[in-house]
Amino acid sequence: MLGLMMNEPLRIAGLLEHAAKWHAETEIVSRLAEGGLHRYTYAAAHLRSKQLANALSELGVSNGDRVGTLAWNTHRHFELYYGISGMGAVCHTINPRLFFEQLVYIINHAEDRLLFFDLTFLSLVEKLAPQCPKVESWVLMTGRAHMPEATTLPDLRCYEDLLAAHTSDYEWPMFDENTASSLCYTSGTTDQPKGVLYSHRSTLLHSYAASLPDGFNCSARDVVLPVVPMFHVNAWGIPYTAPMNGCKLVMPGPGLDAASLYELYEQEGVTFTAGVPTIWFGLLTFMREKKLQFTTLKKMIVGGASCPPALLKAFDEELSVEIRHAWGMSETSPLGTVCTLKPQQLNLSPDEQFAIQTKQGRAIFGVDMKIVDDAGQELPHDGVAFGDLLVRGPFIAREYFGADQPGGLTASGWFRTGDVATIDPAGFMQITDRSKDVIKSGGEWISSIELENLAVGHPAIAEAAVIGVPHPKWSERPLLVVVRKPDSEISKQELLAYYEGKVARWWIPEAVEFVEQLPHTATGKLLKTKLRQDFAGYEFEKR
Repeated sequence: MLGLMMNEPLRIAGLLEHAAKWHAETEIVSRLAEGGLHRYTYAAAHLRSKQLANALSELGVSNGDRVGTLAWNTHRHFELYYGISGMGAVCHTINPRLFFEQLVYIINHAEDRLLFFDLTFLSLVEKLAPQCPKVESWVLMTGRAHMPEATTLPDLRCYEDLLAAHTSDYEWPMFDENTASSLCYTSGTTDQPKGVLYSHRSTLLHSYAASLPDGFNCSARDVVLPVVPMFHVNAWGIPYTAPMNGCKLVMPGPGLDAASLYELYEQEGVTFTAGVPTIWFGLLTFMREKKLQFTTLKKMIVGGASCPPALLKAFDEELSVEIRHAWGMSETSPLGTVCTLKPQQLNLSPDEQFAIQTKQGRAIFGVDMKIVDDAGQELPHDGVAFGDLLVRGPFIAREYFGADQPGGLTASGWFRTGDVATIDPAGFMQITDRSKDVIKSGGEWISSIELENLAVGHPAIAEAAVIGVPHPKWSERPLLVVVRKPDSEISKQELLAYYEGKVARWWIPEAVEFVEQLPHTATGKLLKTKLRQDFAGYEFEKR
């Protein structure tokens, strides 16, 4: 027997329809690539998204076609999210920070028919165009006044001209909620990027789950500024959760420096923001130097990389801002866990609570997870056992776009994340390493992330990485590679002594090497494969 409820498909366009009807006057504020601020409402955004859908239809875009974007967080990018997906095409957000060869590969692999881009990426797009023959038209996301006088781009179009040539008389089509909606590629370090193809259903379910109080805790009373770019896993879903809940949305554009962000936070009354640790380190330094405080900002989400405990503590104690640790990946849409305390933990001491808050947190609804050993056997949730982290759920990737084989999935239908983690009895997960980065010394695992976080907590250290180096007795031992802050004179011995009492003695790195800078991927993650190459053949001094 089936239920007797209406069979209304979950569609992304429905989010903007809802916001336009019930939060019509709520603002979307954008800092533009051309300079200046743009303001309008959800009602106006809805009308312009319909104009865009009409324009796309005239350009021949149809169901399932991929339309690429190379753009910052702005109102125009927001319109593309809804205009493209709403008409049944696929919004393919492209990360401009990837290496040039990866960009070429991604655009060609996705077979993008059109590509929309911001003014700041004009020279990059002119270089890309000759190597991307399947792109039929290039659309510069600006008005006529900022169009270039000369360009090598074939069939360059003006975004505002496109919209002006079409009316907002458009009915969003109805289709199966499993229809593809958007496409994001992971940033590969040793192989080509892989495409994660989301559906309308998965996006709506993820938005519901992310909005919950123990998640992003979104409300119509919130003013949300996503620092995380819209080309990075759909800005963690915020362009969808904000209209779902009627939040005022503040888009920072290309201005991701601390001064520009602080100006927007204060000017627009931002209450909630989200971004990666490097952004928050820069903001913290700026606030300290200028002796500033926030007047409205109350909560932050940090993800994309493990957040050093020192950063969590600084925002709480110095700036009275709650940072919630979160974990996810492109394949999880991306939110998988958020760290919010349970009622019984509110009676713990501040130090005990803080120890929990440094973890990546509890699974949100729609995400199931487990840790397994090398043989695939599930490990206990005791907070001690380390294992490969596996996840499954309705907004987790089943396979990669255009792949011959379902990469990343185990035979039992779980997605292998590539992370190594513990799960404690209360269900709090903590990432201890990437599977490829784990250090096994004497048969026991050592968390490189914990050692890195401790090193960065030292006032003399700017950045740190830990890799495993072959050892004749212990199989592997940790090597600490660090960048000192300017004018710092800390010695190797002093840094190793800093670990005393903070970790087990056998965890303490075997040696320290100082470098001018650490290698990173195009998306800013530590590139440990390069570090292993740089230190291949490294020999520890005999003790």
